[in-house]
Amino acid sequence: CSSDLARDYKEMVAQIRGTGFNLIRMPWSVNAVRSTAVGGIDFSKGANAELQGLGPLEVLDRIVAEAGRQGLLVLLDCHRLNDAQIPELWYGDGFTEEDWIESWRVMARRYGGAPNVIGADVKNEPHGAASWGTDDPKTDFRLAAERCGDAILKIAPHWLIVVEGVEKNVPGQELPGHWWGGNLEGVRLAPVRLAVKNRVVYSPHEYGPGVHQSEWFKDPAFPANMPDRWRKGFYYIVEAKIAPVLVGEFGGRQTGADTPEGVWQRAFVDFLAAKKLGFVYWSWNPNSGDTGGMVGDDWLTLVEPKRKLLAPLLDR
Repeated sequence: CSSDLARDYKEMVAQIRGTGFNLIRMPWSVNAVRSTAVGGIDFSKGANAELQGLGPLEVLDRIVAEAGRQGLLVLLDCHRLNDAQIPELWYGDGFTEEDWIESWRVMARRYGGAPNVIGADVKNEPHGAASWGTDDPKTDFRLAAERCGDAILKIAPHWLIVVEGVEKNVPGQELPGHWWGGNLEGVRLAPVRLAVKNRVVYSPHEYGPGVHQSEWFKDPAFPANMPDRWRKGFYYIVEAKIAPVLVGEFGGRQTGADTPEGVWQRAFVDFLAAKKLGFVYWSWNPNSGDTGGMVGDDWLTLVEPKRKLLAPLLDR
């Protein structure tokens, strides 16, 4: 499990809080839950000395506790199964569905009593073969989210169950394309049903042309075409009062009005502000190749254009 901690974690948590965020979406992998060692923590400068020799969950214990001390909520995010790639489905890469669900049981037992842990983002970015509303037990992520969500709620009934969309394979979908995890069109006819009521939060991921030059960015109407996409892809869920929506990822390197990605980010921030939607920005750490981070390559300096971009959302 790579923790990517180049600075003392307590300093990092304080900077996140000081920037105006109130939530950390904390990625973890099924492989990490089963591991005894971590990688990616730089002990050479004396930082994070108390983490040396700990396993992945023991490190996470301390980060969760420190986030709580500093007033930050935590949303646990099953980001990968192994530590190498994001799988299409909730099983694969040498892991079964039961491995995935059992790992969530471990997390619920361990953090269900932590007052600042609010829930489970059950599977990061279903895509490819993943479907919604097809009733195929091998690919229908809506059904898998129900099985996993119910297992979690038996242990932590107060948690929110955060469910991302898929990429494609949604019967009757209006839009021809979506991001990984961004297609929630299927919720209209096939919402997630859990044994505990009022626990589902839907969570699309959205990105701009700096991540991939998708067809909708080539529309002559861009960016005026985007609000209609966002409404059809996920915001209708709020309009129809089906459930809350939390945008689970968005971000990018460019923020200025002189670049397509900057134009997209500005339009999306305006949409989130107007609709009063919650969000998580990707990412804090700078080593996300597609988007960069909220801190620069020195792992210390806040990227000021991004802070200014998000200010209308952070200050509300």
